[in-house]
Amino acid sequence: MQYNFKIAYHPLYIHPLPPGHRFPMLKYELIPEQLKYEGIITDSNLVAPEKISEDIILLTHSRQYWRRLRDQQLTAAEERRTGFKLSSRLIEREMRIAQGTVETSLSAMNDRVGFNVAGGTHHAGRDWGEGFCLLNDQAIAANYLLYRSLAHRILIIDLDVHQGNGTAEIFKDQPKVFTMSVHGQNNFPFRKETSDLDIGLRDGIGDEEYLEIISEALERTFEIFKPDFVFYLAGVDVLATDKLGKMALSIQACNQRDRMVFETCIRYKVSVQVSMGGGYSPGIKEIVQAHCNTYKTAIQLYF
Repeated sequence: MQYNFKIAYHPLYIHPLPPGHRFPMLKYELIPEQLKYEGIITDSNLVAPEKISEDIILLTHSRQYWRRLRDQQLTAAEERRTGFKLSSRLIEREMRIAQGTVETSLSAMNDRVGFNVAGGTHHAGRDWGEGFCLLNDQAIAANYLLYRSLAHRILIIDLDVHQGNGTAEIFKDQPKVFTMSVHGQNNFPFRKETSDLDIGLRDGIGDEEYLEIISEALERTFEIFKPDFVFYLAGVDVLATDKLGKMALSIQACNQRDRMVFETCIRYKVSVQVSMGGGYSPGIKEIVQAHCNTYKTAIQLYF
């Protein structure tokens, strides 16, 4: 059966990366291949984003930061903060990821849900890159929707294990965007920004406690803010097997979390764009399975 939703994917999501970064990022290639193998999607669901335009980037990032990034003129300290050795191909990669999130947010308005295989670059602030994030894809897409008057009350649900500090900083004075981050309190970044709703979780938190917190946070936020569009950062670095996560969640709880988000969006009749975020378990099979579960749950609920 053919499902009518779009997934942004481009080979450059992985190939410009330095060798030390390629293993966890193999998921970008394997997720669509696994979904095709299982008959969940076909090539018609995949869209290959072009490079995002500079004008759209500048709705979110400062002109000075973007031009110094574009021209590879960040200081040595700024480059170290990103975690990457800059190159023109790496910057092109980030531009395509950001465009993929813009495109799948637009497609979600018709199809109710859209996905970017990569994205979730939530550590990039208005004038900085950090933690393997150079351009903040969901912030860029949110500002684009606001600029085009396609949405007026945007909720960003960040359930990656790391706080969305860049997203919080970008939207700190924007009442049309509500930032919600549920993350490991003792995890990176160690200097947190202030989201509209921050919930810092203890190390070793388990399934039942975690899901109860997510359920309450979603209900409270949707009821109070009443969004007309949602961005969801669905990181799977909350798994107990994750090398960087410090949590104790099962893959079933991770999947139930996704279900809660989608069911809440459906109940409030709000479209959602999903970027996949982090996942650093030692076994690539588990990472891919957890991410593919997000797609399968969406298909089960929406189609």
